[in-house]
Amino acid sequence: MQAKEIRELFLRFFQKRDHAVLESASLIPANDPSLLWTSAGMVPFKPYFTGAAIPERRRVATCQKCLRTPDIESVGKTARHLTFFEMLGNFSFGDYFKEEAIPWAWEFVTSDLRIDPERLWISVYLEDDDAFRFWRKVGVPEERIVRLGKDTNFWEIGIGPCGPCSEIHYDFGPESACGPDCRVGCDCDRFLELWNLVFTEFYRDEEGNYSALERKGIDTGMGLERAAAVIQGVKSGFETDLFRALTGEIAEILRISPAADARADTAVKIIADHARAVTFAIADGALPSNEGRGYVIRRLLRRAVRFGVLFGVDRPFLARVVLLVQNKMGDVYPELMHKQNHVLQVVKAEEERFLETLSLGTEMLNRRVEELTGSGSKTLSGEVAFGLYDTYGFPLELTEEICAEHGIVVDRDGFAEAMAGQRERGRRARESTEYLGERERLLKQIREETGGTRFVGYFTLEAPVKVVALVSDGKRVEAAETGTTVEVVTDSTPFYAEAGGQVSDTGILTGIGLKAEVESAESPLEGLIVHRARVMEGILREGGAVTASVDAARRRHTARNHTVTHLLHKSLKAVLGPHVNQAGSLVAPARLRFDFTHYRQLTAEELGRIEASINQAILAAMPVDAFETSMAEARGMGAIALFGEKYGDRVRVVRIGDFSIELCGGTHLKNTVEAGMTKIITEGSVASGIRRIEAVTGEGALAFFNGVMEDYQRTAALLKVPPRDLSTRVAALADNLKELARENEALRDKIATYEVHDLLNRVQVVEGVNVLAAKVGNADMAQLRSLADILRERLGSGVIILGSGAGEKVGLVVAVTADLIPKGMHAGAIIKKVARMVDGGGGGRPELAQAGGKNPARIEDALREGLMSVKEGLVGKKKLKTC
Repeated sequence: MQAKEIRELFLRFFQKRDHAVLESASLIPANDPSLLWTSAGMVPFKPYFTGAAIPERRRVATCQKCLRTPDIESVGKTARHLTFFEMLGNFSFGDYFKEEAIPWAWEFVTSDLRIDPERLWISVYLEDDDAFRFWRKVGVPEERIVRLGKDTNFWEIGIGPCGPCSEIHYDFGPESACGPDCRVGCDCDRFLELWNLVFTEFYRDEEGNYSALERKGIDTGMGLERAAAVIQGVKSGFETDLFRALTGEIAEILRISPAADARADTAVKIIADHARAVTFAIADGALPSNEGRGYVIRRLLRRAVRFGVLFGVDRPFLARVVLLVQNKMGDVYPELMHKQNHVLQVVKAEEERFLETLSLGTEMLNRRVEELTGSGSKTLSGEVAFGLYDTYGFPLELTEEICAEHGIVVDRDGFAEAMAGQRERGRRARESTEYLGERERLLKQIREETGGTRFVGYFTLEAPVKVVALVSDGKRVEAAETGTTVEVVTDSTPFYAEAGGQVSDTGILTGIGLKAEVESAESPLEGLIVHRARVMEGILREGGAVTASVDAARRRHTARNHTVTHLLHKSLKAVLGPHVNQAGSLVAPARLRFDFTHYRQLTAEELGRIEASINQAILAAMPVDAFETSMAEARGMGAIALFGEKYGDRVRVVRIGDFSIELCGGTHLKNTVEAGMTKIITEGSVASGIRRIEAVTGEGALAFFNGVMEDYQRTAALLKVPPRDLSTRVAALADNLKELARENEALRDKIATYEVHDLLNRVQVVEGVNVLAAKVGNADMAQLRSLADILRERLGSGVIILGSGAGEKVGLVVAVTADLIPKGMHAGAIIKKVARMVDGGGGGRPELAQAGGKNPARIEDALREGLMSVKEGLVGKKKLKTC
């Protein structure tokens, strides 16, 4: 049975049992900054388990794309570890529980997958007698049910819903055991966890107390790769049909035989796994960078390339593997084919950039080796080795190979210590995001008590509302007096809560003797809007009736920028190509900011076409329609869905004539002509593969043009020309400046010639060698180097030491002619001694070195030190020869 059949069989099994089969969510979690990746099947449903959102369906089944990296070092070394995998799961949100979930799991595994029950073991939580009883009821022998403790069979993430787990394990047999005491729960590869069932039945509070949940849940997960391995009779997912074509292609690229070399086998598996992870993550909108999920992608991609380098592949090859992943998985995950060229270009660009970085790392390592050899040391510190690994992507093995060629060993213990420190920092960072917090718990209670907030702001900017709750400093209060700031929850509101890049509305709440300024609005939980308000007059009370009024002008300015953001998105795709996707945005009253995927700076011609496209759409007076429909119908219309956003069965669509159609919950104009005009202000890079455009519309665009016109007229007045002749006058001035610069350079050359003549008259002979040590006016470093080159050529043989002081800075240059280098003269060694005299430092090659300093008063002392250094070097060389 192929993996594709297993996937389809699982989803059909639960569809027959009244589960809604949903498509896989993005690897980038929607509206959850606490998570970098969708790392389990339950992640898209986390708000349902925590109570932050209300599920549309009580029974759901999925095959979810997942990405995990905490165990990245184990990939390729064990049979079970992967960074990217597919998780088959069935979920219940307050519907069925253990009595149904356990028999279904057993039926699917033993009947539909036809796995031998004699090969299966069950683990349950130590105190979970109910699960034990249901497993016995389906026929599992008591001796094959193992009770395990909280560290392995109880799921929790700090404060929030939690519960015991029960797992189905596949036994590969005693021949795969790690020893005579091997049993279920062991970390070796004998017992493979096939399916995990989490019974969400408790709530843990901040004191660590557990209480029973009123609505219990089921969260199960079965790794597709593991199921395929068991059914196809192999020991790991790498041997299944999901990987075979990949590993074969990689072995061919690396020209190795994995079967004959354990090291080669590991490399092939790592490259295959990481290529899958990178392919899916980039297709879902992630891009390589130096932080967050971008750093994870960069690390995975570079780690795969590193293993190719270890086997002598010094050219880009990963895109070839990525293409295989796309062709293999594209029928199940169509986004891989839709984004095929985009993914391939990102991978190729990053791989080429990394190979250049590896070259820099090699240079750094060679310098370290040279320093160690010169000092007589035979050990490269683990800290340096880890720095090469972390900064330049140098694998430890490659560092060891290069060092071994020079008789140097690498401190592996120090490397492991530095690696452990990094992991510990990462672990603490992850733990810090796992707690829901007191405020969120309180807001959940308020939503349950009041029924939440109804948003009416699409249709009106003013509405009578009832204050249902007030929160101050994380606690419920009955009233807020003048001068205090409070969080206000109302039964309905016209205030738009910040979401989807659009800032929130502001405005006022008024009543008899009451006025409160609404500074912002947010929706921390689905179905609840919280206003942050400052009471200006009177007392705001829970239960009071007030009028909520949105600042209409601010909303109008924001709507202009939001509608134009849609026009910009469409225009970018039309001009640059379909690979362009939104990667972030800000829609504010004064401006709009739009981040998008693209590989290079936009040309002036492209920006002109994009801006013209937007303004033509504005002038065409296209209607802007917003309506709700089903997700399936929206897709059929060609509506664009944004990465990182979570959508339900019903979605809101914003359609702008025949020009643009997107899923969007924001506020918009009624017609494009209301935007007035648009002007793109800036375009630049914000990360690798991510560009940013900032623009203004309407009154903001008019203010921009007025400002430009004022500058234009002011400049024309300064140059005493009519505004229409300004460009001609500026061009003439630029030509004059170039001519003056040429004349200035010619004069400097003449002065330099006289200066060279004067300096040559100051040459001293030290131990038979010409030495010039002199202070030179206020020359900068470039001028010092140029002068040193001229003097070295005119001198023929000798050492030149030049110093210059400009303000608080000192510049020093040392040049040595080629014939003196074998006699022990080294410009880099001399410059270090000289630079110390002026509180500076520097270095360089034997023939030329430079340094800076901070004490101009000691330049003459530094030059004398240079003379002494030359003399000592020459005398020392003579003594050595005599010996």
